[in-house]
Amino acid sequence: MREREIAVAIGYEPDKHDTPKVLASGFGEIASHILATAREHEIHIHADATLAPLLAHVPVGSSIPEEAYQLIAELLAFLCRTDAAMAAKISGGER
Repeated sequence: MREREIAVAIGYEPDKHDTPKVLASGFGEIASHILATAREHEIHIHADATLAPLLAHVPVGSSIPEEAYQLIAELLAFLCRTDAAMAAKISGGER
């Protein structure tokens, strides 16, 4: 039996909120739509079979649970480094 697809969109605006928030979440077709939208807008997708089910039950608009802070912080730091490296490469700062 195939497991149901899960997708959760999170966002973090340090100027507005202390913690990352769940922006969207869903299962099945809703998850597929969330993933398609992320791909369409070239938003990073990270697959994590432990984190997704935990975050999928957090109400949209709510902060992520404390148990997820460390992993989310690591993901956000990775994305910031990746974005900075990509921007430098595009601007010709790195070859």
